[in-house]
Parts: sequence; C-alpha cells; structure tokens
Amino acid sequence: MTSPLLNPRERAACLWAEHFTRNTARENPGVLEEVKRHFTDGEIVEMSLMSGKQGMMNRFMDSFAIPIEEEAEVNKIKKSVRGNPDKMKAYLQSLIDNWPEEFPEPNPDA
Repeated sequence: MTSPLLNPRERAACLWAEHFTRNTARENPGVLEEVKRHFTDGEIVEMSLMSGKQGMMNRFMDSFAIPIEEEAEVNKIKKSVRGNPDKMKAYLQSLIDNWPEEFPEPNPDA
C-alpha cells in the first residue's frame, strides 16, 4: 500500500480487495468510505463481485483438492531448486520498462 507505483485509486482498489476478502469490516469500518472517495457504487459492486468470485473459486478448488495448475507445471516448480537471478532481473526490468506512467480512468459508458 506504500508503493510509489500505485496511484490513490489503485491503492483504494487493493484496499477494497483485501478488506472484502478478509472480511475486516468490524476492525476497519472506515475502509468503505475511503474506497467511495475513488469509486462509484457500481464500481465497488463490480470489485466486490470479482473478489467474491475469486475467493469462492479458491475455496472450492482447495476444498476438493483440485490442482489449479496442471501436475506437470507443479512438478517443474518442485524440481526447480533455484531461480535464475539474471532471468528474474530481466523479467522485473521488463515490467518496469513497460509499466504505464498513468493508468486510464475506466470508461463509464462501457
């Protein structure tokens, strides 16, 4: 939440996703008001639906022990004892190089 790469609207979206997923309404009752400063009611409903859907799918997959990844992919990860730092650095640098300076506001007509 302190990343200089996130603007206030993006921080509010992350805050809402965490708040919604962890059900922190009792501990942090002011989160909704903070999020309302950046999003319309409709946008908050959409973010809530997406967070709820992801949470439901995660719990469903975990409860039935359904692998999210194909077993071959999981095995590749298990066999890898160490990531290649040069590849990791190149990947992260590509993210930084391609990160937009500014994210467009959503189109309310879409």
